[in-house]
Amino acid sequence: MKNLKIFKNSKVIVTGHTGFKGSWLTAWLKELGANVMGISLPPPTQPSHFKVSKIGKGIKDVRLDIRNKNKLVKKIVNFKPRFIFHLAAQSLVATSYKEPSLTWETNVFGTLNILQSVRKLNNNCNVIIITSDKCYLNKEVHYGYKETDILGGKDPYSSSKASTELLVKSFIHSFFSNKNKKIRIVTARAGNVIGGGDWSNNRIIPDCIKSWSKGKKAILRNPKSTRPWQHVLEAVGGYLCLAVNLASKDKLHGESFNFGPSLSKERSVLELVKSTSKFWQGTSWKKITVPKNLFFESGLLRLNCNKAKKVLNWKSILKLEELSKMVAIWYLNYYSNPKNINNITLSQIRKYRSLLEEKGSNWAKIL
Repeated sequence: MKNLKIFKNSKVIVTGHTGFKGSWLTAWLKELGANVMGISLPPPTQPSHFKVSKIGKGIKDVRLDIRNKNKLVKKIVNFKPRFIFHLAAQSLVATSYKEPSLTWETNVFGTLNILQSVRKLNNNCNVIIITSDKCYLNKEVHYGYKETDILGGKDPYSSSKASTELLVKSFIHSFFSNKNKKIRIVTARAGNVIGGGDWSNNRIIPDCIKSWSKGKKAILRNPKSTRPWQHVLEAVGGYLCLAVNLASKDKLHGESFNFGPSLSKERSVLELVKSTSKFWQGTSWKKITVPKNLFFESGLLRLNCNKAKKVLNWKSILKLEELSKMVAIWYLNYYSNPKNINNITLSQIRKYRSLLEEKGSNWAKIL
C-alpha cells in the first residue's frame, strides 16, 4: 500500500529522536499514528525542540547510547520494528575537530551496532540509515554530487559519514543479500536543514536567532559559502517517502538517495540570513575573520537529487522565502508563547503536507 497510512499502528524506531531532525521526524510519525520507540541520549541542547514541543509524550522514550551494543540489540530485537530510521549521530563538524574519537565511535561504530542488531531480527524490517551530504569527496565544483560519486571527507565528521556509507554497503553485500527478503536497507544523504527548534552551536540560523532574540548582531563566519539549504520537513519528508517506497519495492534495497533543493534553489549563507531577517524585527549581522587553523569549512557543496525525483517522485518544494518564513514564525512563537509551541510544530507539519498537494508534488500523492 503505497501511502503514508502504512505507518499507522506500525512499530517504528527512531534513533536520535531527541535531536533536531529526529524530533521533527518523530513528531510527524506521531501525527501519522505510528507506534514509535525513540532511542537516544538526552537532548543535546537546552532548550531543545524535543523538550519544548513535548515530542516524548505518547512514545516509548528510551535513553540509550548506541555505542552500547548489548543493550541496543535487546531493545531493537524485543520491539520487533517494521521500520528503523537511524539518525543518532555526532552531527557537528566543529565538534568533530574537538572530539574525533567520539565522532567516529558514535557515527561509525554506533551504526555498526544498529546493523548488528538488525541481523538478529526475525521479522520484516525496512531500515533507513541517515548519513549526510558531506559524505562526498567535496572538490567544491559547480555541479551537484550524485549518489555514484566518490566518497570522502576533509574533516572527522565528513569522513565518518563516508565511512558509514561504506560500512552499510559492505554489510548489505555480506549479510543482507537479495535472498534475504526480510531486511531491506537504504541510506539517505540530505543537504543542510534549517527549521524551528534548532539551538545547536556553529549553525547559521540558530546562531542568528540566539543573537537576534537578545538584540545582538549575528556573527557570520563564511557569508559567501553556498549550501543546499532546505527546511527540516523537506528532509524528513524525503525519509518517509523513501521508507514507504522501500517497503513496497525490494529493488531499492542497497540504494542511496540524495535529498536537497534543486541546484537553482541553492543560496549563500548571506542570502539565507537576509531572507530570514525579513520576518524578524531589529536584525543585524557582521562578518568575522576565522583563523585558518581553527577548522576547515568548505565554501561550496551541491547535490544532484535527480534520482530521488525519478525513482521516488520526491522533490523539494519550498522557495527560500517560504522556508525562511516558516523558520522565523516558529521561533517568534516560541519566544512569545513557549507553552503553545507544540501546536506550532504540528501546524507546520500539516501546512507542509497541504503545500505538497497545492504545489502538485508527485510524492504528495502517496499521502
